[in-house]
This record gives sequence, structure tokens and C-alpha cells, in this order.
Amino acid sequence: MPVDQELLEILACPACKTPVVLVKEGTALKCETCHRVYPIRDDIPVMLIDEATVEP
Repeated sequence: MPVDQELLEILACPACKTPVVLVKEGTALKCETCHRVYPIRDDIPVMLIDEATVEP
């Protein structure tokens, strides 16, 4: 089950407060400003800075 669109509209990067977008075929959320990628596990976004990776 994909992440709900209403949830996506309110989610923001905890590091820089910028909205995030779905990437990697819906398995992660990416911040376009600081380039952090947050995983989605069991249909739940893990919005913890320590769990994020930084990608270009």
C-alpha cells in the first residue's frame, strides 16, 4: 500500500523543513533542498535524520 497522498502533502524534511517527494519507486522520500533520502518501511515513512542517507 503506497503512502497516502494527504500524508505526503504535509510531510517535510526534519532537517530543513522542506517538503519531500517520493523516489525509488515509492520506497523512499527525498528532500530536494538538503538531498536527504528517508526510507519507507512497512508503508511508514521513517523521518529520522539518523536514518536518512544523503544522495546527490
